[in-house]
Order: sequence, then structure tokens, then C-alpha cells
Amino acid sequence: MTTAYRTFERRRLVRFGDCDPAGIVFYPRYFEMLNALLEDWFGQGLGIDFAAFITERRLGLPSRAIASEFLAVSRCGETLVQRLAVKRLGRTSLTLDVRYLGADGSERARFEQVLVCTSLATHRPEPLPADLRAALESFMTP
Repeated sequence: MTTAYRTFERRRLVRFGDCDPAGIVFYPRYFEMLNALLEDWFGQGLGIDFAAFITERRLGLPSRAIASEFLAVSRCGETLVQRLAVKRLGRTSLTLDVRYLGADGSERARFEQVLVCTSLATHRPEPLPADLRAALESFMTP
């Protein structure tokens, strides 16, 4: 599949610890995978150190909303492709479109996540920094 925009992709092995007694991914684990994907995307896709963004710049990106759809089961031992793109950019927030795909390309789960840039000192919204905004724009969906 080719797209007219850039996505960040990462392969993720479904481990025993991700699964419930039925051997399928326990749905809260998808949210942990989502957070890990975000941190990897910052460093590998955006070129911004996520830890430094928080500890040195004193900014955070808490989730304001996450909509999720679980479309098919994923099992222990499978490798999922996690695909991330930016759906919307606001002054202080961004909306991500994240898909988890099976090896056959079938969608397993889909997320729309709204993140808000905030000051760690005041916990109030802050404008997205210029360097972050420029990096995010390259991942915008049409």
C-alpha cells in the first residue's frame, strides 16, 4: 500500500505478557503499546528526544481523548505492524491516527488519540513548539 503522506511504522511482537488466559491481546495492553510507539516515534520519526522534551523543556503531551476500535484478535507470537500518522494539528494539540495490522495486512485495532502540549509547571496548554510542529507536519494525512 502506498500513501501520499508519511507514516511511522514499527513492528511489535505480541508477547505472552500482552495476552489474557485465552491467548489473545488483553485490550489494555494496546494502550501501553500505543504509548511506547509515541515515544519511539518522537526519537526515530521526529528526531526529538522524548525524555528531554519532558525533563529539559518541561513540556508534556498528555492524552485528552482516545477513541479505540478492536477489529480482530491478535495472538501471542504474532508480529503486529503499528502505523502512525498525524490527522490534525491545532495550536496546542494534535490528533493521531494509529492502526495495528496483522502480518496479512488486516486491521486488528485502530485508535484516534488527541494529545495536548502542556507546561509541566502550570499544567495548562502551551502552543506546540516550532521544531515539533515542523516535524509533525511531515506526518500529516491528506
